[in-house]
Amino acid sequence: MSSTDPSVPLLHPGHYENFPVASVLMPWRLRKSVQALYAFARSADDLADEGDATPEMRLIALAQYRSQIDAIAAGQTPDDPIFAPLAQAIRRHALPISAFYDLLDAFSQDCTKTRYADFGEVMQYCRRSANPVGRLMLALFDDHDPRHQAWSDGICSALQLINMLQDVALDWQKGRIYLPQDEMRRAGVTEQQIGTGEVDFLWQSFMRQQIGRARQMLYAGSPLGMALKGRIGLEMRLILLGGERILDKLEAAHGDCFKARPTLTLRDWPGIIRRALFPSLDKKARSRGGKSCGAGGCSH
Repeated sequence: MSSTDPSVPLLHPGHYENFPVASVLMPWRLRKSVQALYAFARSADDLADEGDATPEMRLIALAQYRSQIDAIAAGQTPDDPIFAPLAQAIRRHALPISAFYDLLDAFSQDCTKTRYADFGEVMQYCRRSANPVGRLMLALFDDHDPRHQAWSDGICSALQLINMLQDVALDWQKGRIYLPQDEMRRAGVTEQQIGTGEVDFLWQSFMRQQIGRARQMLYAGSPLGMALKGRIGLEMRLILLGGERILDKLEAAHGDCFKARPTLTLRDWPGIIRRALFPSLDKKARSRGGKSCGAGGCSH
């Protein structure tokens, strides 16, 4: 997984990248707690993903993380620079302990599972690897609305799918393919094609379907961007618009994620920030039949 500049909301949709660490939008009273969550998720993700350790060694290290979460669940405060502040954040905000177990399950799964038979399996992975992040952020703001949680799940799963589409080449180098195997077969796309980076008509057609589905999922959860008020609402609109922009770039490249990984650049930010601050600017687009994530939908 790649890291981003922590001075802005983190928009790369992986395990830890959705935590808006040190964002200027994050209330000061929550920053230490968010940083504690980020430290846990990033370090655990690194255990599963970085270095030359064997899968067995990675699982042992993650099991030690699980034992620390067990201790926190039992009311203890581990004497550890990662888990001591995490325990304080969990108790201060009554964060759901299940979210941390789900994340650890996803990290452990990355150590052993390298292929996904169908979209259902992909979504089960997203449920553990991405959705807990959104639920933890809502809990930090004391938001326990079931409808908000459902929208958040849709957004986080969509962001995870976008990350998978961005990182097809990077994941291949790690021996993983998160794309549904049955859909690849139906589209006539092979693993060898991923290895060589061949972007033919079949690949382009396959990627259009993947991009379209991720966009629809992002749209389904996008009302959360307007339902949340204040700073968290603005943060959410930035995340939605950032995800939408990545999809636009993937689409413009005809699904070619091999020559260059589509990312947000400084040139993208002025438009994203403007649309997030003034979602009413997208009303004209909606009136023409379009939808925009900044105003409760996604364009196209």
